[in-house]
Amino acid sequence: MTREEVTAVLGHEISGHAANGDMVTMTLLQGILNTFVMFLSRVIGYFVDRALSRDDDRGVGFGYYITMIICQVVFGILASLILMAFSRRGEYTEDAASAKVVGAPAMISALKRLQTRQTADLPGQLAAFGISGKGSWFSSHPPLEDRIAALESSQ
Repeated sequence: MTREEVTAVLGHEISGHAANGDMVTMTLLQGILNTFVMFLSRVIGYFVDRALSRDDDRGVGFGYYITMIICQVVFGILASLILMAFSRRGEYTEDAASAKVVGAPAMISALKRLQTRQTADLPGQLAAFGISGKGSWFSSHPPLEDRIAALESSQ
């Protein structure tokens, strides 16, 4: 990367993730989502267990635990979708913040440079740090093409 491209990437990381409080917000959102996952799975498990059980004097039974585990998996997946959508939305904001500081051409150039590199080029231990793929509901970053297009349309 050129000096301007590196500056744009650093601008994205510092002005977006650090200065805007993105990491704190993501941590709080994850905690809130986890709380709802745990609470709702236990409440639903309790009611399913009560519906299946004829003996009201005993504690929770097998139905509670099975329902709770299934609900935690399902609600956990839904919580991940919410968290990743929030993360993808934030990337556009962070790109725009960097473009405002260092200029949109530098940020666009940096994203295009990243586009030419694939995580296949990274060693196995570092592959998670790369941006790859066309994007999906479980991606933390939107596709680079979409990010570039958003910056180009804002110029």
